[in-house]
Amino acid sequence: MTGAPIADAQQSRAVMNGERPDAADAAAAGVAGSRAVMIGERPDAADAAAAGVAGSRAVMIGERPDAADAAAAGVAGSRAVMIGERPDPTAATHAAEAAPPSAVTDGGRPGPSAPQPGTLRAPAPGWAIEADVVVVGSGVAGLTAALRCAAAGRRTVVVTKARLDDGSTRWAQGGIAAALGEGDTPEQHLDDTLVAGAGLCDEKAVRTLVTEGPDAVRRLMSTGARFDTSAETGAIELTREGGHHRRRIAHAGGDATGAEISRALVDAVRDAGIETVENALVLDLLTDAEGRTAGVTLHVMGEGQRDGVGAVHAPAVVLATGGMGQVFSATTNPAVSTGDGVALALRAGAEVSDLEFVQFHPTVLFLGRGAEGQQPLVSEAVRGEGAHLVDADGVRFMLGQHELGELAPRDIVAKAIMRRMQEQGAEHMYLDARHFGSGMWATRFPTILAACRAHGIDPVTEPIPVAPAAHYASGGVRTDLAGRTTVPGLYACGEVACTGVHGANRLASNSLLEGLVFAERIASAIAAEPPARPVPVPRAPARTPLLAPESRFVIQRIMTAGAGVLRSDRSLNAAAVALQALHTEAVAELDRNGKTAEPCVETWEATNLLLVSRVLVAMAREREETRGCHWREDRPERDDEHWRRHLVARLAPECSLALRPTATAEFPPVQRSATSVSGGRTTHPEGGTREHA
Repeated sequence: MTGAPIADAQQSRAVMNGERPDAADAAAAGVAGSRAVMIGERPDAADAAAAGVAGSRAVMIGERPDAADAAAAGVAGSRAVMIGERPDPTAATHAAEAAPPSAVTDGGRPGPSAPQPGTLRAPAPGWAIEADVVVVGSGVAGLTAALRCAAAGRRTVVVTKARLDDGSTRWAQGGIAAALGEGDTPEQHLDDTLVAGAGLCDEKAVRTLVTEGPDAVRRLMSTGARFDTSAETGAIELTREGGHHRRRIAHAGGDATGAEISRALVDAVRDAGIETVENALVLDLLTDAEGRTAGVTLHVMGEGQRDGVGAVHAPAVVLATGGMGQVFSATTNPAVSTGDGVALALRAGAEVSDLEFVQFHPTVLFLGRGAEGQQPLVSEAVRGEGAHLVDADGVRFMLGQHELGELAPRDIVAKAIMRRMQEQGAEHMYLDARHFGSGMWATRFPTILAACRAHGIDPVTEPIPVAPAAHYASGGVRTDLAGRTTVPGLYACGEVACTGVHGANRLASNSLLEGLVFAERIASAIAAEPPARPVPVPRAPARTPLLAPESRFVIQRIMTAGAGVLRSDRSLNAAAVALQALHTEAVAELDRNGKTAEPCVETWEATNLLLVSRVLVAMAREREETRGCHWREDRPERDDEHWRRHLVARLAPECSLALRPTATAEFPPVQRSATSVSGGRTTHPEGGTREHA
C-alpha cells in the first residue's frame, strides 16, 4: 500500500481533466514547485505575478482577481492573504500588519473598502419566521443551546437538516467524558486532554471544559438522560477509552449513549414547546446594514406548512451543524454531514481554524476496498473493556508502541494501524474481543454486535476487520469561550466550532461534553445581550457557480486520495489541482452559456463540500509537519519550533483565503467586527477586541 494515496491522487487529476495538468496548471497549483494555489480561473501571467511575489502562496477561492484585487490582496507581502514559506515565530502575532490598511485590518478581517464574500445561488426567501435566537442543528450542542435560551425567555427556533431526533449525536456510541468517578479530578482530565491534543490545545478552553463538565453532565441527567448504573451501588458505570488514564466515560444502553442523550433532549425540546423547522438545509447568514447577524436563509425539503427557500430573522444565530465527514469517501458521519455550517461561516466572513486536523477513527468496520459512505463504527470502548488490536497473524502490534497500548490516543493508534497495513500489504487489521463472550457482547455492545452481524461478521466467534476512516473535525469556526465567532451575533458550538479544546487530536468522548458545556455558555452570553431587532439587507450576489450533484463523489475521492490519513506535499498538491479543475469546469460552463447547476439540496451540498475541502487542503499544505491527526509522510516529525501554533483562515471579500498563523498554541482573543454589506464599509461598534469569556 506504500505510495497508494499519491498514486490515487494523481489518477484523480485524470478523472477531472482527462489528462495530467499542463505546465500552466502545474505552476498555478504548486505541482512544479510554485507555491500558488488558485481556486478560481487559471491565473495568467499578471495573476501569477500578483499571487507569487517572492515565492508567496496565494489561495484564491473565487473568481480570478484583477489588478486592483491583486493590490488589495497584499502583493506587498501581507501574510494575511499571501502565505509564504514557514512562518517566522516573531512575526506571527500580527500576521497582517504588512498589508495595506485598506485591504486588511485587525489581524486579517476586511477593511473599509471590502464587502463580504458572496452567497450560494438560491431563490429569494418566500416566507419568514421572527425569533430572538435561531439554532441550526439538533445534536447535543444545538438542543442544549435551544433549551437554555428558551429557559432564559428568548423566543427560540431550531432548524435541523433532517428530523429533530436525527442529529449526529445519536450515532455516538462510546459515551461522555467527565471527572465523575471516585479519585478522578478535573485536573487529571485536563492532563489527558492536553496530551492527546499534541501541544495545540488552548489550556484555558480545556480547563473550562473539564471544570464545568461534571455539573453539565448532572444537568443533562436532570433533563432526563439515563446513564448505565451499577446494579450493586446505583452509581454511574464508567469505562475507559483511548488516551484516558482513568475510567471516566459515562455510557447508556451499553453502546447507545448518543441515542439516549438525543432522546432526552428531543423530549425536553418538545415538552418546552420550542418551535422547530425540520428537513431544512441552512443556506447563508443574513446581516443588517452594520454587518451584524440578522438571521439565516434556509431551504425546507418537501411540502408542508413551510417549503422552499425561507428565512428565520433573529439577532443571534447558533451554528451547531456538526461536522464535515462527507468530505471523504469513507466516514462514520451520516450523509447530512456536508460541512454546511463551516461553509456558511466562511461565506459570512468568519474565521475558521485547524481544519487540517481531521480525526480518523482507528477502528471502523472494514467493508471491503472501495466501500463508500457512512461506515459502522467500532467504539473505542470495546478496547477500553479489553479488546486487542492484532494483525492477520494474531500479533498485538500496539504493545510497546505506547504506555497505554491499544488505549493510546486515536492519532497514535490510527498511525500504527496504517504502518502495519503498509508493512504487510494488508487492507485492514483486526480487533479481537472473542474473550468477551456472547453475554458481554449482548449487554455491553448490542449496537456494535448487531452492525457486525448485519455485515456477516460475528465478533463472538471471530476477530472484527477494522481500518481507519474519517470521524471528527477537530477544527472549525473559531470561537471564544462563550462561543462567539468573529461575526457579531454568530455563535458556534459542537463539532462545527473550534474552541481550542481539541488541539491537533480530540481526546475520546470529549466531543459530547464540549457540545454540552459550550452550548450552555452560549446561552448565557445570548441572555446577557439586550434584545435587538436587526433588519436584514441584501447580501452580495453569488460569485461562484453551483456544482452538479455528482461532483460530491468526485470531491470525496479526491480528498480521500490526497488529504486522507496519509498526506504529503505531492498528494496535497494533486488534490488542489483536481479540486481546482472541478471549480474551473463549472466556471467555464457559466461563462459559455450563463448556466449553472440548478439550485437544490444536492447542488448546495456539493458546493459546500468543495469550499471546505479547498480550505482544508490549503491549511494541510501550509502545515509542514506531522502533528496529531495531521500526518505528513514528507514531514514525519513534529516541529514545535515553527508549528506549535494554529492556522486561522478567513474568506476575504475578493475571494482569496486570508491564512495566518497564531503566535502560540493559545488562541488569540476573538476580535469581532461588523462589515457593512450595503455600503461596503467596515465598522467596529464594539470598540476592538472581545477577550475570552
